[in-house]
Amino acid sequence: MSTLRKYLITGLLVWIPVAATFFIIKLVIDIMDMTILLLPEQIQPENLWGIAVPGLGIVLALAVLVLTGALAANLVGRQVVELWENLLGRIPLVRNIYNAFKQIATTLLASDNKSFRKVVLVEFPSGGLWSFGFLTNSDINIKADEFKDSLVSVFVSTTPNPTTGFLILVEPGRIIELDITVEEAFKMIMSIGVILPENEMKAVLKENGVAKTPSAS
Repeated sequence: MSTLRKYLITGLLVWIPVAATFFIIKLVIDIMDMTILLLPEQIQPENLWGIAVPGLGIVLALAVLVLTGALAANLVGRQVVELWENLLGRIPLVRNIYNAFKQIATTLLASDNKSFRKVVLVEFPSGGLWSFGFLTNSDINIKADEFKDSLVSVFVSTTPNPTTGFLILVEPGRIIELDITVEEAFKMIMSIGVILPENEMKAVLKENGVAKTPSAS
């Protein structure tokens, strides 16, 4: 019976990652293929060739992105973008949503951006409890008698969905920088602490006198 259970678990360990990977890739391809609907109906592949071509939407989406970037990078394109942004800026509510998402996209995609490139440990939600955090801003100039230095902003992800979490402001001396990648931190958060980073993190934890396994909020 124990041998059968061992084989069953081994089989699940083989097939679950394969099935999950296939499902996610298929979902992305299906969503991207919806861009085909942007083409005139008469030249859509299904009407033109009589068959649907999976993945063609990805090619079309990439082409649209590259073309848009090329146009927006030149003088005329920048003027069109500015005109469009000025138009959106005159519409209540719409301008707030647009500006918020534009700032987020600029922060995350800028080539010189350092956000989400450093993983830290922070005492959260209370003292003695340690959680993974991602340094998003290293110089927040808030003046108050309680703060000796400028604060830093840290995004603390929740488990198992790392895209949601809490934004906290702490003093630099109250965080511990970890020599691990953002990908390793995300893996630990999404696996509820099952997948541990490499030995570098254990050394840092030991050096700072923190418990061996930090909590992933």
